[in-house]
Amino acid sequence: MAIRQIRTIGDEILRKQCKPVKEMTPRTAELIEDMFETMYEANGVGLAAPQVGILRQLVVIDVDDGNQYVLINPEILETEGSQTGSEGCLSVPGKSGTVTRPMHVKVKALNEKLEPYELEGDGLLARAICHEIAHLRGELYVDIVEGELVDVGADEEEIAEEA
Repeated sequence: MAIRQIRTIGDEILRKQCKPVKEMTPRTAELIEDMFETMYEANGVGLAAPQVGILRQLVVIDVDDGNQYVLINPEILETEGSQTGSEGCLSVPGKSGTVTRPMHVKVKALNEKLEPYELEGDGLLARAICHEIAHLRGELYVDIVEGELVDVGADEEEIAEEA
């Protein structure tokens, strides 16, 4: 496993559409492990493949609920309600902003064995799912931020919902 470089805002790869994952190769399995390790090292709760320079529809999430989520080729099936709160991003270091996301989301995806499954999430998990899937379309939370981005200190950065 290895820590990968996280691409930051201004890197054109973050604005590109990702391609579906068609098969689980040793390289893809290694990418998943590296993405988790990179995300934990950076104190994030989610990471999308384009954030480490790979244009594939692959997301990892860990919102500290006892689960590690791998979403391959994810597709949002339904959303419900809304939540407005502070959001950050590992690709936009040192900043956060107010973003409204669904309170509940249902998504279908493939797991690390390329088996289909559905995942429902509320609150922070719903926010993380929506945030990470947006990365796969080349979208960043700064595109939908309400008001201005604000600077966050090192202590606050760990608290901000980073993905």
